[in-house]
Amino acid sequence: MRWHEVRLEAHAHVLPERVVTSEELEQRLAPLYERLRLSTGRIELMSGIQARRFFAPGTQPSTIAARAGASALERSGVERDRVGLLIHAGVCRDFLEPATASVVHHALELPSTCIAYDLSNACLGFANALCVAASQIERREIDAALVVSGEDGGALVEETIQFLTTDPRAGRAELKRAHASLTIGAGGAAMVLAHSSIATKNSRLVGGVALADSSANTLCRGAVREGGVGPLMETDAEALLQAGNALAAKTWPRFLAELEWSASSIDRIVTHQVGTAHRRLLFETLALDPKRDFPTVEELGNIGSVSLPLSYSLAVERGVIRAGNRVALLGIGSGLHCLMLGVEA
Repeated sequence: MRWHEVRLEAHAHVLPERVVTSEELEQRLAPLYERLRLSTGRIELMSGIQARRFFAPGTQPSTIAARAGASALERSGVERDRVGLLIHAGVCRDFLEPATASVVHHALELPSTCIAYDLSNACLGFANALCVAASQIERREIDAALVVSGEDGGALVEETIQFLTTDPRAGRAELKRAHASLTIGAGGAAMVLAHSSIATKNSRLVGGVALADSSANTLCRGAVREGGVGPLMETDAEALLQAGNALAAKTWPRFLAELEWSASSIDRIVTHQVGTAHRRLLFETLALDPKRDFPTVEELGNIGSVSLPLSYSLAVERGVIRAGNRVALLGIGSGLHCLMLGVEA
């Protein structure tokens, strides 16, 4: 995938105020830890995550996404009537039907000519949505697009703790499979893409490469458990880590060839943030300098589809990514899929 006329016109992010530490979660898991004779500090030791954030209970994904979308639109030079596509790309949704994008579309008062729909692909949904939007803009089917996502893992964490502390069958194996669920956080992100003819910014979405390994679709699965009220997820974290990095190793050289970049020409790297072990292995696998990374997972946890765009937005806000930088956005999502995108900021 290559795009020549697509500009990254604006980006924005939303972070909840409520901070929940890994220590707080383990205090609530004390009955399980005592029964299994486990010491505290396991979550941070295994993931590197010290804290994550959650919105107030009952906050809808559309509310989070609309806040981020409104901010991105305000920062852009694009009028609302030029936006021809809105995609909500979150794992979290308000309800099964209609699309959460419909709620965001109404909240942002987008025109009737702007089509809206949800695109869901685990943690990779936002990056996938950027590709869909960029391709339509490149073909001049639309002038501009808005991609948004609102994620809140609070319900997943609550259901996980409830299961682990009340189900007498919960043991070490169940805790291991639930570990990834305890790393989830919350946040919102949005990006405005526009054709160069109407863009006011010079930042370019250059292109990308995607690969799939669907044989790994069993390694992470979520659903509502029998007798439960919220989502519950089981993850083979170690197998997912290895399979994800193996897929990234295949994607990386294709990405460099597609964009005609070299690894040394990339100034900054932003990854989907899962945990410190994941990031370390990814950089070792691709032989990349970790000093070019922008980590957020220690304080924000894994924010699903929001992780990659929110980390990019924070990096720009803090001056880590500057005008003229080449940036590689590296995404991996369960299923298993890998998508790498290039930005010239």
